[in-house]
Amino acid sequence: MSTRETDFKGRFGNLIRDARNHRGLTQAQLATLIGTSQSAINRIEKGHQNLSLEMLARIGEALDSEIVALGAGPIHLRVTGPTTLSGSIDVKTSKNAGVALLCASLLNKGRTTLRKVARIEEVHRLLEVLESLGVETTWINEDNDLEIVPPKDLDLTSIDEEAARRTRSVIMFLGPLLHRSAQFQLPYAGGCNLGTRTVEPHMAALRPFGLEVKATDGWYHAQLDADVAPQRPIVLTERGDTVTENALMAAALHPGTTVIRNASSNYMVQDLCFFLQELGVGVEGIGTTTLTVTGREHIDVDVDYAPSEDPIEAMSLLAAAIVTESEITITRAPIEFLEIELAVLEEMGFRYELSAEYLAANGHTRLADIRTLPSQLVASRDKIHPMPFPGLNIDNLPFFAVIAAVAQGQTTLHDWVYDNRAIYLTDLNKLGGRVSLLDPHRVMIEGPTSWRGAELMCPPALRPAVVILLAMLASKGTSVLRGTYVIHRGYEDLAERLGSLGADIETFRDI
Repeated sequence: MSTRETDFKGRFGNLIRDARNHRGLTQAQLATLIGTSQSAINRIEKGHQNLSLEMLARIGEALDSEIVALGAGPIHLRVTGPTTLSGSIDVKTSKNAGVALLCASLLNKGRTTLRKVARIEEVHRLLEVLESLGVETTWINEDNDLEIVPPKDLDLTSIDEEAARRTRSVIMFLGPLLHRSAQFQLPYAGGCNLGTRTVEPHMAALRPFGLEVKATDGWYHAQLDADVAPQRPIVLTERGDTVTENALMAAALHPGTTVIRNASSNYMVQDLCFFLQELGVGVEGIGTTTLTVTGREHIDVDVDYAPSEDPIEAMSLLAAAIVTESEITITRAPIEFLEIELAVLEEMGFRYELSAEYLAANGHTRLADIRTLPSQLVASRDKIHPMPFPGLNIDNLPFFAVIAAVAQGQTTLHDWVYDNRAIYLTDLNKLGGRVSLLDPHRVMIEGPTSWRGAELMCPPALRPAVVILLAMLASKGTSVLRGTYVIHRGYEDLAERLGSLGADIETFRDI
């Protein structure tokens, strides 16, 4: 066997392993999904197994990864740098709020209109699931306004299993559906096993409403005891965003008062609360960790709601400006969800100008325009770590890796929430960075960096993937980022929008 062939199979093995870990699958679970043995998966990931085109196609479908998908071929990005950005750009509406509101639309028997919904892959998958239940969904104009009209009765037996398995957001159907059917089942993405850290908090939050869920054979089997209702405040064991949203949606159709303690007060949760108020549900304590919900037995209203802008996209654009030493204006930034990030950046020497605040279209969220100024940054004195809101956002932490890489000195990032995400930040080293993995949760970054172009496979984690793209903007020469589907799951037209600011980014596919 040639060295070239060995390297080829080894690269594919590493990509498959990373994508499997990102999906939360064991080797045995992946083997079951594609109809092979666990030992075969082990050999594939070690680069010791020949791979047919059919096997690659099955693996790509099971892992929802265009890195190994066939057909039209994965989307790649070619970046020529270094570049200096200029101009003005609006922040788009929140991806995570849009996903939650799509799930919450199942609470309403009437017509729901959502304004300026992000057209991202995660949203498309949820729309496919909703349509399979009998819900009519229509993009009604070029502003990405979305109309949702439910049927009289949902057809839960016809759920689009393939689409549902391609989004972990389907777990947020449990809260709204528990009042619609005494028993139902939902497919889940492999690896979300009952009792694990990511799923058990949802079950604990919904049991007080009489919902019991068993997970077998890749399905959530849900059964409701209608005689059970919350008798005391629900204390969430984890202050998670989706856990809080599930509890809120369950409480919305419970005709009584439900108190939720240790609730997330993050941006997408607040948008959901404001939406529930538009449905006639009483919600008190928005922005705090104690929510008091006065539900309704029946919701049938025509509602029109505009989710607020996305603080994670705003942080992405801030990082793009910082790493390229550019002056741009980021308009409609949800400033109340960026204040800690801006305070940390200010301590590092970042200079910027802030407009007067104004309200988002939802009538509640505070927005501002941020004008970035080219700045000489120094390393943060303290380690940078995320915390639940109002702390530094968990999804914003990876952007500080590329920011720290252009700062003078050593910066430590502590990504304590995720077990496998920090490792992808070491891909910055292939572009000239000096990133050391201290343990599965901590990296140390030495700056400043002399960026140089390189060809990389896109990490399977969304935020680290964007971090690599942003570093390529500042890299000398031509860089290629291969298999960028994961970026399209969370961002709408990011490459094109960076191009509008002057970035030289070309989208292409292999022939």
